[in-house]
Amino acid sequence: MSRLDDDTLRAMVREAVRRHLAASDAAPGAVRPVSFAAHASHGRYTLPETDGPCLIEPSVPCTHCRYCQSHGH
Repeated sequence: MSRLDDDTLRAMVREAVRRHLAASDAAPGAVRPVSFAAHASHGRYTLPETDGPCLIEPSVPCTHCRYCQSHGH
């Protein structure tokens, strides 16, 4: 498997973005907001705050990193 150089990767990303924007109904050059809230990786569980052990690694105290409230993405 060959690796992509930076210029090739940038060109691929630019082309993908161009195709995505061309498929939209937005006016050319218009900026569209991106909604990440609809993706499952950005969802959060509501868990009670604790000063006890970590839910992920019970041998250490909770540091309130909130990793346990997501799918870890």
